[in-house]
Amino acid sequence: MFIDTHAHLFFENFKEDVDGIITRAKENGVDYIIVPATDIKTSKEAIALAEKYEQVYATVGIHPHDTKEWNETLISEIEALAKHPKVVAVGEIGLDYYYDFSPKEQQIKAFKSQLDLAIKLELPVVIHNRDSDGDMMDIIQSYCSTGLKAQFHCYNGSLDDALEFMKMNHFISFTGNITFKKSDSLREILKHIDLNHLMLETDSPFMTPVPYRGKRNEPAYVNYVAQQVAAVHKISLEDVGRITSLNTFRFFGIGKVPKTSFTYLLGNSLYINVTNRCNADCTFCRRKEDPFLRGYNLGMKKSEEPPAKVYIKEIDDPKKYDEIVFCGYGEPTIRWDVVREVAKYVKVCGGKTRINTNGHGNIINKRDITPEMKDIIDVVSISFNSFDSKQYAELMKVSEDHFEEMKKFASLAKPYVKKVVMSVVSLDEVEIEKSRKVVEDEIGVEFRVREYF
Repeated sequence: MFIDTHAHLFFENFKEDVDGIITRAKENGVDYIIVPATDIKTSKEAIALAEKYEQVYATVGIHPHDTKEWNETLISEIEALAKHPKVVAVGEIGLDYYYDFSPKEQQIKAFKSQLDLAIKLELPVVIHNRDSDGDMMDIIQSYCSTGLKAQFHCYNGSLDDALEFMKMNHFISFTGNITFKKSDSLREILKHIDLNHLMLETDSPFMTPVPYRGKRNEPAYVNYVAQQVAAVHKISLEDVGRITSLNTFRFFGIGKVPKTSFTYLLGNSLYINVTNRCNADCTFCRRKEDPFLRGYNLGMKKSEEPPAKVYIKEIDDPKKYDEIVFCGYGEPTIRWDVVREVAKYVKVCGGKTRINTNGHGNIINKRDITPEMKDIIDVVSISFNSFDSKQYAELMKVSEDHFEEMKKFASLAKPYVKKVVMSVVSLDEVEIEKSRKVVEDEIGVEFRVREYF
C-alpha cells in the first residue's frame, strides 16, 4: 500500500534489527523501501541491503556533508555502483549551508557533477536541500532542458519554490515533520502540493512522526506521514497509498503499472476516461509519456477504448456522485457517440454531467454537435488557453483557424447547456487578464485559471 522512499537502513542503530524492521514494515502495509546512500561506503551498504531484501532498493551518491574531499575521480566509482540492477537513483545529493561541513564551492561542484551523471545514466536524483534555496533553484533551473527528474526529500523550502519545482515536473516528499505540533507552515505547503507530484518517506532513523517522536524512526511509521497527507488533502488513506505508490513507480520505476482506469474518482465526481486520442498536441499535456493522474492509469490505445455499456456499468447510480465528467487525457468529442449514449443514461437516472473539451468537437465530427448536448450535458468546460490565436496554435500545435472554431463552439453551446466555462493554464507566457476579458466580455461565459504543474 505504501512505499517509504527514504530510509537510511545502514545506520548503526539499525544494524542488529534490520530483519525486524522489514517485518514490521510489511505488517504496516509498506511494500517497498528505498535506502539512499550518503557516500561511497554507504552506497555499497545500501546495495548489499537491496541484494538481501527483495522489497529494498538503493540509491548511490555523495551527500553534501561529505563533499569536503570531493574530486572528479569519484564519479567513475558512483557510475559503476549505479549500474547495479537494484539502484534506482543517484542520491542523496544536494546542498546544505546550515552546517559548515563542506565548503559551498565543493558542494556545488559535487552536486553538478552528480546531476550530470544522473542525466547520462538516465536515472532520477534524490536531493537534499537545507538553507541553500537560492543556489538550489538556480542550479535546478539551469537543468530544465536536460530531462532531469528530481525528488526534493524532507521538503522544508518555500511554497513558491515547491510550485516552481513541480512546474519543472519534479517531486516533493515530506517526513514525520509534518506531524509535529509546530509544523503548521509545512502543512500549509503540503496543502498546495499537487498529489501527482507527491511521494512518502520517513528519513529513518530521523524525523520520527508523532506519536513516536523522540524515538528511532523506521519505515513502518510511514503510515503516520500518510495519515497526515490524507488529513491535509481531505482524501482517504487508501487514496494516499494508491497515488503515492504510482508516483513512486513513475519516478523510480518500482512496482507495477496499474490497469487502465475507464472511470476514476476525484473528490466526489466520477470521471469518464473516454479516449487517450486527441487532435491537438498541447505542449503542457503529458498524455503520451506520462498518462497518470492521482494514482490512476489513464493510458489507453484505440483498440482498448470500451463501449458505452462498460462506462454505464461502472457508473451504476450516477446520483451517488456530484457529477459525471467526460474527460481523461484525450479529447472526448472524438468519441461523441459514446459520450452521448452515456450522458443520456446519466440524465435519465437523475445525474449531472460535464464535458471537458478543447472545443474542436465540430471540426472533429464535421458537423455542429452542440444542439445534441441539449438535455444531456449540463456543463461544457473548454480549454481556451490563450487570447491570441497564434499563441493558441503554438501551445496546442494546431492551425490558427482552430482558435476561432473553438470560440464559435463555446458560443453555439450556450443555448443548449446550463453553463459554459473556458479556462487557461497558468503558464508564464499566457496573459491571463487579456484571456479573461475575451472570455467574459466577448464570448460571455465563465472564466477559470487552471494551475500548471
